[in-house]
Amino acid sequence: MFDSIYSAIVTPTQFFLMAAAAIVSGFVFSWIMSFRIRSTKRFFIISALIPFVVSAVITFVNGNIGAGVAIGGAFGLIRFRSAQGSADEIAAILVAMGSGIAFGMGYIVYGVIILLAMAVLFLILSYANIFEHKGITDDRLLRITIPETLEYSGAFDDAFDFYLKKAESVGVKTTGMGSMFRLSYKIQMKDPKEEKAFIDELRTRNGNLEISILPYTEQTNQL
Repeated sequence: MFDSIYSAIVTPTQFFLMAAAAIVSGFVFSWIMSFRIRSTKRFFIISALIPFVVSAVITFVNGNIGAGVAIGGAFGLIRFRSAQGSADEIAAILVAMGSGIAFGMGYIVYGVIILLAMAVLFLILSYANIFEHKGITDDRLLRITIPETLEYSGAFDDAFDFYLKKAESVGVKTTGMGSMFRLSYKIQMKDPKEEKAFIDELRTRNGNLEISILPYTEQTNQL
């Protein structure tokens, strides 16, 4: 049962058996992961199909080193056409690709085990009350748009001291054809419930221009 179904030459029956197992288990894996990963419908369709796509590539390469190098280069190009995802999404893609390699080598049972076992393990660890640091406040990205006439150095210090545990400037850029500045700060709120009051305080100082508070990541800071 745990042996490869492939012989020296892959027959149509063997290939379609592998394809059916990869597609069905891929959709089950994607369905289970959908309970914990908040992403788009397109992501879950793609993650369900990746095991079959990777397994088909492995099957067709079948020991051909030249073809393997060419396919590896093609997959490498995909990285530069794709936006970075969350840690959960990246993990799901890696699991799907790993199972695809097992399917492509004919180890159907191992491929199914990798997909379903990892999906169940992910759910268990997600719901388990471990590795959580509730005392740590998440970093947020604060963006304040100000008119060019406002001297921004120290303009918000007293509001920051009152509402924030930490405020670190992470960038300044011009916007609105140079008529305004956008200030970016990495912040931690003392009390997340005071976020609206904090924004209202800032609005009185920036002329009611745009203010946003977002989850802080390196990607959001670069936008």
